[in-house]
Amino acid sequence: MSAPNSAASLPSRFPFQERQQELYAMWESRGYFHAEVDPNKKPYCIVIPPPNVTGALHLGHALNNTLQDILIRMKRMQGYAALWMPGTDHAGIATQAVVEKRLREEEGKTRHDLGREKLVERIWQWKDHYEARILGQLKQMGCSCDWERTRFTLDEVCARAVRVTFFDLFRQEKIYRGKRLVNWDTFLQTAVSDDEVFHETVQGHFWHIRYRVLDPQEGEPSYLVVATTRPETLLGDTAVAVHPDPAAAFDAAERELEAKRAEASPKERPQIAAELERLRELRTERLEALQTLTRMAREGRLVELPLLKRPIPLIADEWAKPQMGTGCVKITPAHDPNDYEVGLRHQLPMINILRPDGTLNEHAGPYAGLTIAQARERVVADLEAQGLLECVEDREIDLAHSDRSKTPIEPYLADQWFVKMDELAQSAMDAVTDGRVEIIPPRYTKGYLDWLSEKRDWPVSRQLWWGHRIPIWSKRCVDDAERESTVAALRQDPAVQAGEVAWQIELPDA
Repeated sequence: MSAPNSAASLPSRFPFQERQQELYAMWESRGYFHAEVDPNKKPYCIVIPPPNVTGALHLGHALNNTLQDILIRMKRMQGYAALWMPGTDHAGIATQAVVEKRLREEEGKTRHDLGREKLVERIWQWKDHYEARILGQLKQMGCSCDWERTRFTLDEVCARAVRVTFFDLFRQEKIYRGKRLVNWDTFLQTAVSDDEVFHETVQGHFWHIRYRVLDPQEGEPSYLVVATTRPETLLGDTAVAVHPDPAAAFDAAERELEAKRAEASPKERPQIAAELERLRELRTERLEALQTLTRMAREGRLVELPLLKRPIPLIADEWAKPQMGTGCVKITPAHDPNDYEVGLRHQLPMINILRPDGTLNEHAGPYAGLTIAQARERVVADLEAQGLLECVEDREIDLAHSDRSKTPIEPYLADQWFVKMDELAQSAMDAVTDGRVEIIPPRYTKGYLDWLSEKRDWPVSRQLWWGHRIPIWSKRCVDDAERESTVAALRQDPAVQAGEVAWQIELPDA
């Protein structure tokens, strides 16, 4: 009979799966991962980047969480009060998208067939299943998180934090609602922020389209040509732009290329020299005609919008680069971010031609009801039939896509809630530049500062059923008298006087 600790009694391989579970259960039961505030210990905290409850963890999560675990265990052994805060992210757009996709594939239904309550109920079921799976995977990896502090970004604690923060910013008038150009996901029918957009190069075309000049004078062209990658958007054009000083713009472009050539390597110089030669050729070919168009723009002349035959102004704006395209640019303020800025500068009408689902609305005239792809095909065919399509170039296009639905993004003019980012972004930049916050490794500091320096107002509203709901109620006043009486009543309201309720006046667009 073998002795208890003889070689024969030892297993041939270590039962790591059984022992791992036993050891982890022991660590948890003894509270090894739990952290409390201790005035005698220096704090060290990591808030886990909460995984989305859209599915299971992948290899990237394994690497990232292993690195966090190394750091937190090291600090714990060094005597810090070390907290690794776990949690999961409700991921509003992404989670609703995967549940809607499953609903469509398995039951042939849309969210509208179910209704809001039933869809949200389905998403909570999805969340419960995948959150348990995610937290189980983290424990399987041995992650030493303080599980007693586990949070879900849509739980009552987080929801209250969101409401309090929203109210605080609203009261400071750092949150407002406005009609602005946003990234619109036509599949999910919601706005998405810039960091929820990715760009992809695709094969496309440059359509050269003729715009007839109204009442041309002697020596003036009877039409001008613009080039566009999105011909269907001409239905929302409200101007055509040319540069206010084409000669100066050509000079500046030439100086820029000369400087680039001087700094280039010998290998790069022939390509830049060819670009310079082409620029000089364009100057010879176009300058006189563009100067004529600039003069016409200053005189307030009009051109005719193709197909819809609406008169629109010829304007002078530096967004039109004489060396790019044809030197003339169609301006569609409601469907292009650069055109939107031009529209603001020149107080142009902003005509939205899209419905939220990506089909064309009544402003598109005979093209109403068509999808974007259908409208493009019809518009191009009609332009050709009317002799308004001069030529078509093959072109690679940088196309924005929604990171959530993978569908092309449409710039879309819509009422959304925004956070003013001027002061908030500057304070975040100052914290890094004055050394209060250190970014490791330091090479990422420049990217952080460049990103925040744009200070573009941040759209925070989403047209979703799953997520935090904006705690705003509104009343539409029919006239100035009703508005004044409503404001007077609000000023006397005890909750307003106590700072528990805040209000703003939102004036309609002129």
